[in-house]
Amino acid sequence: MSVPVPAVSAPATVAVAYHSGYGHTARQAEAVAAGAASVEGVTALRHDVSDPDDALLASLDTADAVIFGSPTYMGSTSAVFQRFAEATASRWQEQRWSGKLAAGFTNSAGVNGNKDNTLMALAVFAAQHGMTWVPLGLLPGGEYSAAGTPDDLNRLAGFTGAMAQSPSDAGPEDAPRPGDLRTAEHLGARVARAALTLVHGRAALAERVPA
Repeated sequence: MSVPVPAVSAPATVAVAYHSGYGHTARQAEAVAAGAASVEGVTALRHDVSDPDDALLASLDTADAVIFGSPTYMGSTSAVFQRFAEATASRWQEQRWSGKLAAGFTNSAGVNGNKDNTLMALAVFAAQHGMTWVPLGLLPGGEYSAAGTPDDLNRLAGFTGAMAQSPSDAGPEDAPRPGDLRTAEHLGARVARAALTLVHGRAALAERVPA
């Protein structure tokens, strides 16, 4: 159940920072960004973290929320995403991202594939930066019940973040499944609403507390 968020004069910014090896996680990232952008008052930006240069890190510095995404390779985040994570060490030392919101998503060829391990790695990464993690916030769908379908929201029964599955012989034009992409959109919208609440709360506090 969503909670209405008061309008704010300054929009919130949600950044989607992801790596995609074959295009499947990129489609998931597009869905996350679309969900975030669907919330009025929110600007959604997508960043491929393959080249973690100063411009990329500076853009993330200004975001109110960052949604991290990586494919699950060998049971964890990709080496490319980990290189990005290590490139944020200067931000970590200064705790420059402390107080921002964070969330995560992942895709793998296997239905399980140890995707939970990837999401936990993303959550720990965010925690080291002092960020506040936003979980998926959906009950399990799919085969959790006899009436479930493969295109239900949260068919893979993830809770930490959004999960998707793409068969190894399917191209990104065919996978992830529509339900997995709608689950990603849900995550983006959920984080966007939380980011608006954060921005609105900060603005209200600033008005009440003298500088």
